[in-house]
Amino acid sequence: MSWVLVIALATAALVLAGLVMRIGRGALATFAVALTLGLAGYALQARSDVPAAPAAGVAARIAPGQAWRELRQEMIASRNRSDARTLITADAFAARGDYLTSAGLLRIAVRDDPRDGEAWLALANSLVEHADGLLTAPARLAYGRAAGQPGTALAAGYFLGLNQMRGGDIIGGRETWVATLGQVPQAAVRQASEDPDPQVYLAQRLARLDQLLGAALQAEQAGKRRPD
Repeated sequence: MSWVLVIALATAALVLAGLVMRIGRGALATFAVALTLGLAGYALQARSDVPAAPAAGVAARIAPGQAWRELRQEMIASRNRSDARTLITADAFAARGDYLTSAGLLRIAVRDDPRDGEAWLALANSLVEHADGLLTAPARLAYGRAAGQPGTALAAGYFLGLNQMRGGDIIGGRETWVATLGQVPQAAVRQASEDPDPQVYLAQRLARLDQLLGAALQAEQAGKRRPD
């Protein structure tokens, strides 16, 4: 389990900074926060079950828009996915990094069918990426519309919380995840047996995040107990 090693390395880094480098409490707290942000990123995006492979060139890397599409489909049951052709085209533009065009097409999709939860979710993601990761008011509105549809409520909560964390609000993002798991009934996200369970996916990400945050907090508290 690679994340266990990550926790150990992060804790060792804090101990090294406090005991060996002897940095002050204020600097140590700042260092702990920086480590926490890095650990949160690992908790959210690391895939320890994927076998190692040689690094690809920049041109071969998956664009964020394409990765968001794949994760979005993992989080939405097959029967709840959109059948809008506009969504397919919008995904293609997002995969190339053209989030503005993608958002424009998705606005057409949700105008034609305001109950298309996946189109609302894709729109929210494109708006966030177009704003360089900023959760703008239109993006929050789109996430809210996606959360209003039973088939996409859990996915909307997951992406909203994820983007809160990307913006530095780790505690707020965690609270969004907790609230989402508490508010979305299992029956609303139940899928065919061959589909992944989005509720389990979110619960696992939340548990991993809590472990990493707990380790970082313990290390920070240990540093504060030590005099400058």
